[in-house]
Amino acid sequence: MKIVNTQDANFEDEFAQLLERGKMDIDGVTHVVKNLLDEIKNDGNGAVKGHIAKFDNWTPASDSELEVSIESMERAYNSIDEKLREALHLAYDRIENYHQKLMPKSWFDFEKSGTMLGQKVTAVDSAGLYIPGGKAAYPSSLLMNAIPAIVAGVEEIVVCTPAPDNELNELLLAACHLCKVTKVFKVGGASAIGAMAYGTESIPKVDVITGPGNIFVATAKKLVYGEVNIDMIAGPSEIGILADESARADFIAMDLLSQAEHDEMASSILITTDASLAPKVTAKIEEFLKRLSREEIARKSIEERGAIIITETMEEAIDLMNQIAPEHLEVLTKNPMELLRSIKHAGAIFLGENTPEPIGDYIAGPNHTLPTGGTAKFFSPLSVEHFLKKSSIISMTKAGLDEIGEACALIANTEGLTAHEESVRIRLS
Repeated sequence: MKIVNTQDANFEDEFAQLLERGKMDIDGVTHVVKNLLDEIKNDGNGAVKGHIAKFDNWTPASDSELEVSIESMERAYNSIDEKLREALHLAYDRIENYHQKLMPKSWFDFEKSGTMLGQKVTAVDSAGLYIPGGKAAYPSSLLMNAIPAIVAGVEEIVVCTPAPDNELNELLLAACHLCKVTKVFKVGGASAIGAMAYGTESIPKVDVITGPGNIFVATAKKLVYGEVNIDMIAGPSEIGILADESARADFIAMDLLSQAEHDEMASSILITTDASLAPKVTAKIEEFLKRLSREEIARKSIEERGAIIITETMEEAIDLMNQIAPEHLEVLTKNPMELLRSIKHAGAIFLGENTPEPIGDYIAGPNHTLPTGGTAKFFSPLSVEHFLKKSSIISMTKAGLDEIGEACALIANTEGLTAHEESVRIRLS
């Protein structure tokens, strides 16, 4: 794990490399992904089945085999351990409660002249959720994507998830049943994005696509944007930790590893004002790595993309972290709330030693679909907003038009748009 000090002569070069952590070679796969999308657009289910045979090692015998039955999702839900079922329900309730608080409302405002201005908030008709899958279990991703759509009022929710060797994880199916999702399809990767963006004989075309995925999924989402809306272009997972001398090395080490075990490309960065923390944290990381089920992945991530930065002051540490704009940011200091005002860029902020990042991944309530690679500077977490659209409302009275119409006509005249000008003046005369 790289350890650097802001006082080092080569620090600026080292830090510049860290800022490049989230770069994906989308250009390198764009041609491949575009071909897959074109095949979906032109051949629908035929292309989908061909892609499944090529990438997922099984061939659907019919169009109906692409879809997961409602009965199989119900069986999966009923078969899981009762404590796990209760945990899923607890997560559902907390996520739902949080996202209900985020719901914007339609509003109307009346001026003295009687003119009415307002905004109408309406859910999109349909949403497509991409959930990484196969033999791995990602019920949390299903909950985090489906529940905001449900709260927003989306009528039709479509889920696509890969099924290598025609196998799906029972826990994911149980989560679909819990969320009352009835349209689930066994297709993954760029093919799934194309199917939901363009529609096929079996898979409905949707209005917005959300959910995490690999570089092929991210590239496909970028290419279909405009045909549909998307949440964001997400890259490898990452965590940033701000710590002072009060922070515990064992907490920091395990929290850094909680992201490193996701992906060899994940990045875990500690910035601290306490130089003595660095060797303690690295020692604990080595100790904890041996416990992990995904030790090889976590080790490669930590060794190649992990870093500890030592600063002179906490102000300097916060400035560097704002430049990084991490997906997840833990603040492990004596008074974390005091630093919150200075933190400008992070997908999710975890305050205090009793708030480990994984609590946000599963059950705290806020969404775990977050901007990565520094895009927290301009993207926000997935929320109900991604499943809503807003219409401006304008209703003028004659008195209201008389009050502002001449100014409107003047501006239109200045722009040389005669019909615009006369459309207003004809009502003023």
